[in-house]
Amino acid sequence: MKKHWDVVIIGSGLAGYVAANYLGKGNVDILLVEKGKHFGGRAKTDTINNQYFNMGPHALYKNGKAKGVLEELGIQLQGKAPKVGGLLCNESQNFYAPFSPFGILRTDLLNWRQRLEWIRAIFRLKNIKVDSLENKTFQQWVLQISSAEPIQSLLFTLGRLATYSNEPNNVSAKVIVQHLQFVLGGVLYLDYGWQTIIDQLHNQAITNRVQIQNQTNVKQIKIIENNSFEVHLTNHIIHTKRILYTGNPQELYQLLPKEGTSHTHFLTDLVPIRAATLDIALRELSQPTRLFAMGVDQPFYYSLHSKYAKLSKDGNSHVLHVLKYHQSTEEIDAKIVKQELESFLERIQPGWRNYEITSRFLPNITVNQRLPRIGEECLFKKTETPIPNFFIAGDWASPNLILSEAAITTGKQSAMEILEGLDAN
Repeated sequence: MKKHWDVVIIGSGLAGYVAANYLGKGNVDILLVEKGKHFGGRAKTDTINNQYFNMGPHALYKNGKAKGVLEELGIQLQGKAPKVGGLLCNESQNFYAPFSPFGILRTDLLNWRQRLEWIRAIFRLKNIKVDSLENKTFQQWVLQISSAEPIQSLLFTLGRLATYSNEPNNVSAKVIVQHLQFVLGGVLYLDYGWQTIIDQLHNQAITNRVQIQNQTNVKQIKIIENNSFEVHLTNHIIHTKRILYTGNPQELYQLLPKEGTSHTHFLTDLVPIRAATLDIALRELSQPTRLFAMGVDQPFYYSLHSKYAKLSKDGNSHVLHVLKYHQSTEEIDAKIVKQELESFLERIQPGWRNYEITSRFLPNITVNQRLPRIGEECLFKKTETPIPNFFIAGDWASPNLILSEAAITTGKQSAMEILEGLDAN
């Protein structure tokens, strides 16, 4: 391996690979390092017993910013958009979800007066300028929209669906409403999982002469003369003019020298969004028309992704995800959480155990590295940090976006800022 690089990218998730693809179009020596055996981060797809399992339910916003970036890079996105509708469940009843004209007419969750109020709430949601929501929590915004408890519950449910966040009293209304507007424009479930995005980005990066190294852990980063860096890897030391870090923000704080970098202490205060997921493949469905369901008084989600995407090698199985949205202060008992997810699935697909092919339970996954709280957006105006030539990107590094929207857009933004600096020199 070379000892000197123009840019070192740390992390092979969406942000790292998107940046590598844009940087690879320039005359730049790039090294991308990944500490794990596999590439892709949380966008990787595991093949288990001939079934394609994402790390929990994944969907790409059709009208979001990330899709345009991927298409600009020539990434092929194959899959279908799920139909709007499904079930909403409280402790004792199932209701038609009022997410479509048909659902609004059929649901018993709302009376007729509330249905009209719900239509007005959706209209306001679609048309509001998110910049007007500065310094307001999502809960504060919801309470302003309606005083009716069923309407409030629906908005909180949609907020969980769009962002995986289950803390309306703590999160920025600006961020949540932005993603609600994305989700109202529809989503895509991708054939063969999100690994298809990673594989295409990986292959294009290789074609553009990006050097990619897995199972390579960054032990320490030292700032040396002329605002360049000495990077201590697993077995050797390299030097670089610029670093793009796309990994865990708490780990970044540990890698940097403490002297002269006190402004990075905020990294330790970031709180992740977490969830539990039961990813499962079934031979048959006892209720084949039940494609989607969410709890309105409990934080549960169910969706049959294989109805709209190819997620098994033979195409004959039914791949679905059941998820529980955690709160940041919640103590996780894996045994209890698994029982909750299985019980919710039993409610939607009775007798599912009789048809199980394979399943995977993950009790406490990180869905997003940052819960988007008010006041944090000022920390992420640019991808270049106060440390000259040190850049960040990822699902946590955008002021107003999270999830793949943040990862992909900051991946591009960081690459553009790096290339601009290289051109200036």
